[in-house]
Amino acid sequence: MPPDLIIRPVAERDAPHWRRLWCDYLAFYHTTVAEEVYETSFKRLLDPNWPDLNGLIAETNGTPTGLVHYIFHRHMWRQDDVCYLQDLFVDPSARGTGMGRALIEAVYDKADAAGAPTVYWMTQTHNSTARQLYDRIADLTDFIKYQRSPQ
Repeated sequence: MPPDLIIRPVAERDAPHWRRLWCDYLAFYHTTVAEEVYETSFKRLLDPNWPDLNGLIAETNGTPTGLVHYIFHRHMWRQDDVCYLQDLFVDPSARGTGMGRALIEAVYDKADAAGAPTVYWMTQTHNSTARQLYDRIADLTDFIKYQRSPQ
């Protein structure tokens, strides 16, 4: 892990860096979102009226180089809330440094502090590099994801 790594909540000053990192994340999954989604999503990350939607920035040498978004939500099978780690991205220049693991562990810490001991996420089967990390710090489940087709 970089010795100067700082992981902190997303702040207003992060807008251009956050957008670059999130665009790169979305590009990895061959997708984009409308301009309104960028604006709305960033505002929600900063808005205390949206306490369940959260984001963290990882920075080294004062430059944001990674991000993670996570969402707390109720669960029918548990009394505790659970935490969905929705997006995780580390700039290619910082990969292999432990930053991805540090971001996930920061979400684990936030979930524990919020009384949500379950943290889960999804990735594509071909994301083999990330899955090497995930296999070390989490348990692979046998669930398959389905979603409604676009209308």
